[in-house]
Amino acid sequence: MAWTWRFETADGAETSPSVVPEEFTTQGDAESWIGEYWKDLLEGGTEQVKLSDDSGTELYTMSLRSALEA
Repeated sequence: MAWTWRFETADGAETSPSVVPEEFTTQGDAESWIGEYWKDLLEGGTEQVKLSDDSGTELYTMSLRSALEA
C-alpha cells in the first residue's frame, strides 16, 4: 500500500510543496516525514495537508498552522 500527502493552501486549494515528498509504503513513514518537514512546508506556503492511502481514502486533514500555534 502507498500513502500520499496532498498539500493545500489555507482555502483548500492544492499547492506544490516546498519539500518534495518521497514515496511512503507505510502510514508511519508518511507521518514521520511530515513530522520532520512540516515547518519547512508551512514556510513554503502549505497551510494544511491531507493523508490518503492508495485507494484514495482520505484518512485525515491536518493544519500545519495549528501545529505551529500549539
